[in-house]
Amino acid sequence: MISVQNLSKVYRMGEHEVHALSDVSLTIEPGDFVAIMGPSGSGKSTLMQILGLLDTPSSGSYKLYGREVAGLSDDELAILRREKIGFIFQQFHLLSRMTARENVVLPLFYSQRLEQSGPQGDRLLKMVNLSSHESHRPNEMSGGQQQRVAIARALVNEPTIIFADEPTGNLDSKSEHEIIEILRSLNSSGITVIMVTHEDEIGRQAKRLIRMRDGKVQSDTRLTPIEPTTAPVTPDKTTPGTSSLSATLGLHLVQAMRTLIGNKVRSALSVLGILIGVAAVVAMLALGRGAQVAIESQLSSLGSNLLVLRSGPSRMGGVAMDSTVRYGLDPDDGDAIKREVGGLRDVAPNVSGRAQVDFKNRNWSTQVLATTPSYESMRAATPIIGRFFTEAENRSRSRVALLGATVVRELFGRDSPIGEMVRLNRIAFQVIGILPEKGASGWRDQDDTIVIPLATGMYRLFGKQEVDSIDIEMLDSAQAETIQEDILMLMKQRHRVPATSTDEAFSVNNMADIQKAMSQSSQTLSLLLAAIAAISLLVGGIGIMNIMLVSVTERTREIGLRKAIGAQRIDILYQFLTESLVISLVGGTAGVVLGVSATMLLQTTTGWTMQVSLSSIALAFGFSASIGVIFGLYPARKASYLNPITALRHD
Repeated sequence: MISVQNLSKVYRMGEHEVHALSDVSLTIEPGDFVAIMGPSGSGKSTLMQILGLLDTPSSGSYKLYGREVAGLSDDELAILRREKIGFIFQQFHLLSRMTARENVVLPLFYSQRLEQSGPQGDRLLKMVNLSSHESHRPNEMSGGQQQRVAIARALVNEPTIIFADEPTGNLDSKSEHEIIEILRSLNSSGITVIMVTHEDEIGRQAKRLIRMRDGKVQSDTRLTPIEPTTAPVTPDKTTPGTSSLSATLGLHLVQAMRTLIGNKVRSALSVLGILIGVAAVVAMLALGRGAQVAIESQLSSLGSNLLVLRSGPSRMGGVAMDSTVRYGLDPDDGDAIKREVGGLRDVAPNVSGRAQVDFKNRNWSTQVLATTPSYESMRAATPIIGRFFTEAENRSRSRVALLGATVVRELFGRDSPIGEMVRLNRIAFQVIGILPEKGASGWRDQDDTIVIPLATGMYRLFGKQEVDSIDIEMLDSAQAETIQEDILMLMKQRHRVPATSTDEAFSVNNMADIQKAMSQSSQTLSLLLAAIAAISLLVGGIGIMNIMLVSVTERTREIGLRKAIGAQRIDILYQFLTESLVISLVGGTAGVVLGVSATMLLQTTTGWTMQVSLSSIALAFGFSASIGVIFGLYPARKASYLNPITALRHD
């Protein structure tokens, strides 16, 4: 069953070497009850730890059921411990967050046999006379009761070998007698028991007594013959687990929640870091998206597929570039463009200027735009109340006007202006409509305006012979470049611009290009705001990593216990990743709620346009989950690579 040849174990302490075992050779048969005794430092515990696959020898051969275990990987050793070995520790090593029953069935989680946890837990607790204590936690039980729970845990996977390290060292005489009787009963049922003890009275309860000193076997005495046993002699045949993935993940989640609840302050600080980060991302994205929507709304009010023809060179930052010769535009140019340039839907010459508008005892300085009826459809200016003026009214220079919302508010308050007479620079105009609200665009309020017929504005109000600009609506914006060239060529022909002239006589601005540039700017702003908010998420992730590293250090013994009862590296990795993921998801959920609430509060108190989208929530939530996985990976990996015996010895 167990065959050891020339086994040695050397520990390095700085530059010094400590020989814990020196050329130990022995054989243990199935069904034996072996007690290993010796003074402190004799190597008895080291020998048991190597035999129990918790530690590895420096040299020599160790065969378990004929299989050399020296070259096995950590995970292969974990599977052997899980399937064939049970441990009873002097310090019990029960998990304080779990009840007696949960501690007993914990190894079934790693052997994928959760479906057996009910009957196995009840049977074993009954066997050790603790059925009435199944819901008690370790701090609610005596030392003897805790040791009996540890024995039940060691038996839950039906091992063939039990290793007991000073099982009675921390017990009173009555509990000591009970534990020894349980071990003798287990051995009678065919289980091989290997016990380390320093008490001669306890050691003589075994069938075989091995005494050690200075890392060597000093004596090996058979006290009682081995009884015939039917215990299995091959470790290769193991029963595969059948627990569902959902059950396994569920238990990981339950354990993670218990761990986090057990450390409320530490967990709350970790959650707070993620919460602030997610809330900031949601709020900043909402602010950026709101700004983008506002800009798009303002741009849509300018019309679509529009070109604007002006006299003179292009403008930069609102300032016209230098030109020695100026060519004016007149209303006939608009007619010529519509008639001779293909691919157009309509044109609208414009004249603008400021005027003082009066109504009764109220007055207001506003922008006045004189244009043609085509302006209504080109600039999305259909009145919300009343009507637009007609071409006949334009030709007859009728004194009719449409008021923007700001002008209506300043002059009429809540009263209707339709049919009322207002005075523009002391000239009376009848109000025939109210323009739709378009909001502010930069420093300019688009609703602070009055629209009148072009001819009326040119000849009655402003006294101009030329128009300031001509709006041109295209059928297809894809042809914009060709149409611009045709318009410029036509204008040069109509105004006889010399071919040798280096001046820009006319310029055409494409509103679609302006809209695209402004939209890109708003998108850049949104990304910038999101990036700034993401920094807080990054800080929260670093907080999770620090907290999890502290958790790994504090729970080193727990990790050692889990590996001793069969947890593989991937199990430990999943456990800590689940904890960090739970922190991230809880923080992410709370952050989304806080972010949406903050967005609504800001929108209400400041009047800013803010828009929370599902995509921004999904992005923030997904990012928080990723933060948990990424920053939890290093601590989880560190925990998974801990040596089980080193972890169990951790102070």
